[in-house]
Amino acid sequence: MTAASPFVQVVIIILATFVLEDAATLITAIQVQLHVVSLPTALVALYSGIVLGDVGLYGLGALAACWPPARRWIDMPGISHQRQWLSRNLFRAVFVSRFIPGTRLPLYTACGFFRAGLQTFTLATALATLLWTTGLFFLALKIGAFLLAHLGAWRWAGIVGFAALMILSGRVAARIRKNHTP
Repeated sequence: MTAASPFVQVVIIILATFVLEDAATLITAIQVQLHVVSLPTALVALYSGIVLGDVGLYGLGALAACWPPARRWIDMPGISHQRQWLSRNLFRAVFVSRFIPGTRLPLYTACGFFRAGLQTFTLATALATLLWTTGLFFLALKIGAFLLAHLGAWRWAGIVGFAALMILSGRVAARIRKNHTP
């Protein structure tokens, strides 16, 4: 099997989403632009990897709830109120978190920890992923096409710069949000 095999391409893209979703989306868009991977294969692999990763975070939270030291956190004051709020607002909270940097890890693991509805969680993350990843993918596809067409030998430097910009902008947005949260 080689990287030209659609199965291998899908596995590589899925694994890449576990490391950095946005960078994997950008690199996959560039690979589509270079005709290394087909558009349908790229999108299905991206969607699958991201949703699997999100469900994995939910699973880590559920596993943490089985660990005695972590269970002690459940007895903290106000936890039952937070659990009820999460249950009532699960779809909206999970959906919106896809668009707010730095919120997915704590929210998704909390959903698992509190055993929030896995079906609702998965539906919300799948729909939000469909919107966010599709938009980001097609933006990267357009920018990637420009970089590949106009930067010649420097095109890879432009692509790396674009990937770094995407990653750093998410980090900066998360830090700004964290600093402005009471």
